[in-house]
Amino acid sequence: MLTAGCSQHEEVINMGSMNISSPSFSDGSRIPDKYTCKGENISLPIDIIGIPDGTKSLAIIADDPDAPMKIWVHWVAWNIPVVSMIPEDGLPQGSVEGVNDFGVRQYSGPCPPLGSVHRYFFKVYALDTLLDIGEDSDKADLENAMKGHILAQATLVGTFSR
Repeated sequence: MLTAGCSQHEEVINMGSMNISSPSFSDGSRIPDKYTCKGENISLPIDIIGIPDGTKSLAIIADDPDAPMKIWVHWVAWNIPVVSMIPEDGLPQGSVEGVNDFGVRQYSGPCPPLGSVHRYFFKVYALDTLLDIGEDSDKADLENAMKGHILAQATLVGTFSR
């Protein structure tokens, strides 16, 4: 089941009933190769429902908590226009992508060590503002900028192994 929630370090102003899903896989199931290092390595489509009133922008963080050294960040993006669908292989015009743990400003799909199964968390945040942070910002910068501005959060989890 899809959940709307937040981690302990994030402050949510008004927890809404926002939910996200993808037409490419079900919550908790395997992410198709197309969206990973085994395939085209393009970002997956994300449908968003229940965006709260007062939302001025959306943000995305995609990460892997099962990586061996630390939570590995695959994608950070913010100032995404308020839309009900993030398209496959791209973001709406005006969106900003930050630096992921691969050191690039783009989506980098799941690519765990051979033989291991990892979980990937795709988190979408509804914000009451546009964020004024630079393009070289990373997940920590984004989380700091979002503090006090999160109206709702929803998470979609997928798994992948190679």
